[in-house]
Amino acid sequence: MDQIGLDQVFGNIWIVFFLLLFLVPMVQRNALQMARKRLLVRLGKSRGSQVITLIHRQEVISFLGVPLARYIDIDDSEEVLRAIRNAPKDVPIDLVLHTPGGLALAATQIALALKRHPAKTTVIIPHYAMSGGTLIALAADEIIMDQNAALGPVDPQLGDQTGAYPATSILKVVERKKIDEIDDKTLILAEEASKAVSQMKNLIRRILRPGCAEEKIDRIIEEFISGKYTHDHPFMAEDAQALLGDCVKVEVPGEVYELMALFRMDIGRRRPGVEYVPMSKG
Repeated sequence: MDQIGLDQVFGNIWIVFFLLLFLVPMVQRNALQMARKRLLVRLGKSRGSQVITLIHRQEVISFLGVPLARYIDIDDSEEVLRAIRNAPKDVPIDLVLHTPGGLALAATQIALALKRHPAKTTVIIPHYAMSGGTLIALAADEIIMDQNAALGPVDPQLGDQTGAYPATSILKVVERKKIDEIDDKTLILAEEASKAVSQMKNLIRRILRPGCAEEKIDRIIEEFISGKYTHDHPFMAEDAQALLGDCVKVEVPGEVYELMALFRMDIGRRRPGVEYVPMSKG
């Protein structure tokens, strides 16, 4: 074989190599997506529900190895609201939730949409649903948690360029110091903090289901909003049951754990946080 022939062979090998480099991850992602959809269909059929996922894992961009944290954002709320809106009105909704929290507006939109759905709504938490995730869970008719899963406080956090601060802590600073010892920025933050805490209390009263320990509303607000705990304090399943009563169950369907394993294996640059398979309205 002459030199030109060898160059052509090596050139073809490099072309095949680069094609495989791009095609193999694409095939893997598509296979995982199809596997997740099959599980969503199976779970929906077994429970007679429309299953929606809102799952945020810390992802790694495969080429650079840079960690990319995911949170509840407006894109998520748009997708979840679309899924809820398209679900048949007489069909229950199961929302599989795994998130550290996120944007308050987005979480509020999802919580109110769940509250308005005419049929039964259930939030399933295999591992954790903190902050905004807890807010969404409180709007459901039923919460199903793994025995080792956790909810978290929903006390508002106010931030600026220097960081985020608990609204209740800002208010305590203003209470403990004389007015002439407090700078204008802190006073402005305190005013916003007072509004944020009041708004969150009103929202909890609005979304909490009548059958979900409404008679304990003041205690629920005290535990989740008052700043009694740090923002990452875990309310484990038994704590949630003690606070919210019988609407908290601890029997997570096996398909949910299988679904979480499939999300863990994904290697894309950005996997969808929200997934669902639309049900026929007929």
